[in-house]
Amino acid sequence: MRAPKLTRRSFFKTAAAGGVIAAAVGVLPGCTHGPDEIDADPTVVDEESAESVLESFTQADSPLAEEHSWTLPLGNVLRPAEGAWAPVITAGSSATPMVKASALSLSSGTLAEVVPAPLGTAATTVIYDVRCSDSAYAWVELDLVTRAWALYASAFSDGQLSGDTKMLWEGAADYDPAPFAVSGSSVIWQVQPSTSGSKTTEPSLCYLWHLGDSDAQSVVESPGRFATAPTVSAGTVVLAPRVHDDEGVFYGVTAYALSDDLKTKVDQLVMPASVRPFRAARVGERFLVSVEASYSSGGLLSKMGTYMGTSSAGFVKLDREPSECGCGKDDLFVIKSNSSYLVINLADKTYSSLASVDRAVDYGEFPARAGECDQFVTFSTVKDPDTGYPASVTVRTFRL
Repeated sequence: MRAPKLTRRSFFKTAAAGGVIAAAVGVLPGCTHGPDEIDADPTVVDEESAESVLESFTQADSPLAEEHSWTLPLGNVLRPAEGAWAPVITAGSSATPMVKASALSLSSGTLAEVVPAPLGTAATTVIYDVRCSDSAYAWVELDLVTRAWALYASAFSDGQLSGDTKMLWEGAADYDPAPFAVSGSSVIWQVQPSTSGSKTTEPSLCYLWHLGDSDAQSVVESPGRFATAPTVSAGTVVLAPRVHDDEGVFYGVTAYALSDDLKTKVDQLVMPASVRPFRAARVGERFLVSVEASYSSGGLLSKMGTYMGTSSAGFVKLDREPSECGCGKDDLFVIKSNSSYLVINLADKTYSSLASVDRAVDYGEFPARAGECDQFVTFSTVKDPDTGYPASVTVRTFRL
């Protein structure tokens, strides 16, 4: 794991296509939250202490009305975002490039090509993942042969990059491609060792960088791999580092304030021993945490399902196998369930179903939102009604 070195080669790295210059950033010394920090106690409560949505709530009509619907070419995959632009992975029209980075306007439905080709010069390098806000765009490139990767970011406006592109990090096969998120002018990413290789005992670190800065900050260190990717939600960043390392395997789902560069812990939910959260976000004052397996001990939070609440105020649970990260606003939560969504209202204790588009059951619907949001965005691959083969991608938006 290493930050880019400010050598002539890395400081002036030019792509064959587009002539984009990627200048490397440095990393400030120190880390804001280290492994010796005092964390909350594990939350172990009785399995019957949470109200079950499917057992106690009343089924009702869906409160969500479709706002927009657009059809995109086959091979477009939306990624979670917070603003008026959604980052999109777009299949290339040929093997070179195999993948492009795009952005979809959620007001007009316009699909804009943002990064037409990887900056990496190797023929086996592809664009691996993308994220954006309305101000910044970031993407990871991966060499499919060597497994080397790099994280890039740039200012973003009106569907295109603006200003200089920065290389935020580069790693080899011993470290996984960085899970990352973008909020406002900030990029947050995790660097963690692969589960195989020579670096498995190394700690994991989360970094923060702002547009225009020459250096990134190390903000959270985990003595093992983070359990979940970073999630941004209404001014907070939710991470799940290892905590209480001298006592066993514990994960602390923690909300940090983005306004002071993650210095402030807004809230923390420490899972029972050995229980690894599958997805984690925050809606309002509540955590939204899912667990994909049932453990033999640990009480309520050790059972498969999705939990909405806090350790102090208690939880509401959805007893279904989790899939993607949920989202919501105030008391309204939207959680993926197979090919549809459950829309849960904690205020009036009702739930409803948001069905998939026609003939999308085989491929399912997937959210392009995580955590708190005003607008819910979902997309699905749709089959041709005559041939039965995948034909296009349908994107729908709903106002919460």
